[in-house]
Amino acid sequence: MDFALQPTSVRAVRVAPLDIALRAPFGISRGSLGTAANVLLQVELSDGTLGHGEAAPFPAYNGETQSAAMGHLSRAANWLPGRDAADWEGIAFEFRATGVPGFGSALCALETALLDAVTRRSGVSLCRFFGGAGSELETDMTITTGTAGEAREAALQIARRGIRLIKAKIGGPGGPDADLDRISAIREALPDSPLILDGNAGIGRADAARLVRGLKARGIHPELLEQWLAKDDLHGMRALAEESGWKVAADESVSSAEDARLVARAGAAQVINVKLMKAGISEALKVVAVARETGIGLMIGGNVESILAMTASACFASGIGGFAYADLDTPLFLAENPFEGGFTLDGGRVSVAHIDAGHGVLPRGLLL
Repeated sequence: MDFALQPTSVRAVRVAPLDIALRAPFGISRGSLGTAANVLLQVELSDGTLGHGEAAPFPAYNGETQSAAMGHLSRAANWLPGRDAADWEGIAFEFRATGVPGFGSALCALETALLDAVTRRSGVSLCRFFGGAGSELETDMTITTGTAGEAREAALQIARRGIRLIKAKIGGPGGPDADLDRISAIREALPDSPLILDGNAGIGRADAARLVRGLKARGIHPELLEQWLAKDDLHGMRALAEESGWKVAADESVSSAEDARLVARAGAAQVINVKLMKAGISEALKVVAVARETGIGLMIGGNVESILAMTASACFASGIGGFAYADLDTPLFLAENPFEGGFTLDGGRVSVAHIDAGHGVLPRGLLL
């Protein structure tokens, strides 16, 4: 093949582990993460243009691991050279057709790197590629599982950053009583901050009902209940929304457009948390389409990701528009930043307006 005639042809693909220490363990209901064990993917086009993508598996979230993501991407690197990066959706379809489990974060890295390379070469920002509807979002910041005292101090630190929205992880050790104490401590510290309570599919129906009763007794009314129940308990999710009177968001329940249709048919959620790491960019676009067709609201989120993947998600959501919620805070939990560029953060305002090509993020030094 004559690469000179196809400037967007893939010349080379490089894969490397991306291990970034966290400032403190990131705890959710089903486990915690002490290091972001991610993967960096670099795609080089025939004209030398580079594109970068990140896989951020989170074993406690969905069972994906760094080693699996590395394996999927290393195998793809064997057949990618010579392919046209502009056909990123066709390449993604072929990658997905391998039928291997746990490929979501790897597929996200692949699609991100291809799109970054193609849009960099054409001088188009990723935000504009996705529609250019806007360039800003307001992110929350997460308080992970822990004690009530730790939750209170974390809330105060978030306020000092100028971030208004709080997401609290629930379902950790101690059950509903411990969660009520933690949420009360957050509310006492920040009485006016909207609260998103995220159970990561780790709370049973009985504990969920008990937690709702306890919150109401304390006069606490969350903005959103995110995936308290098991991902396949759609009837329980609908009942939770009806009985509490609060909005429910589906996260683990929706990794595909078909999942989104099932949630819509069941009336299980009023919001879907779209994460590119769950099944890649092309599938996320289909999830957004289903949500719009069925009147379900949108949230953009992620796993424990660096500024690279989080910026790609910010470009996705702001470019498409219509995302009422954003959870793009994980770069703040990392002890170091091995990249240059990416979104800017002013308080809770995430902006990608300054990015003029691709997602605007490049590795510092020789990571690959």
